[in-house]
Amino acid sequence: MSLKRVEEFTVAYNKEAKAEYEIIETYEAGIALEGSEVKALRNKQTVSFKDSFVRIENGEAWLYNLYIAPYRYATIKPPDPLRKRKLLLHKREILRLLGKVQQKGYTIIPIRVYFKNGKVKVEIALARGKKTYDRREELKERDMKRQIERELKHWR
Repeated sequence: MSLKRVEEFTVAYNKEAKAEYEIIETYEAGIALEGSEVKALRNKQTVSFKDSFVRIENGEAWLYNLYIAPYRYATIKPPDPLRKRKLLLHKREILRLLGKVQQKGYTIIPIRVYFKNGKVKVEIALARGKKTYDRREELKERDMKRQIERELKHWR
């Protein structure tokens, strides 16, 4: 019995997700890409999560507005960088997400794009949008922690 070595390499991370959303659950999903898109990701070309989201249609999960910069050396016509892409999830995961999203205030957002054992994966999250007062409260707490750390550092 041999242990498989899991190699992960993060290509892009959605920094705004933590600031704007309260993350409830995360899921790992495969993503259906064309060859030139995979090459672009391997070359660490630009990936943008701006306005990207996941929608479930006809029992399938689709990723919208994820920008993957076109591969420069593609010989055939490169695909649209903002096209919708199919996510590969188990049926029970899709049904669970569909049930949660139908509740008011929940959405599904991509958190990061990464390679795992040579395959491109997307980490998606069931999230609820934060209110402005939640964000302000979080900033105050972070400020207080920083202030306390600074005070403790001077006492040592």
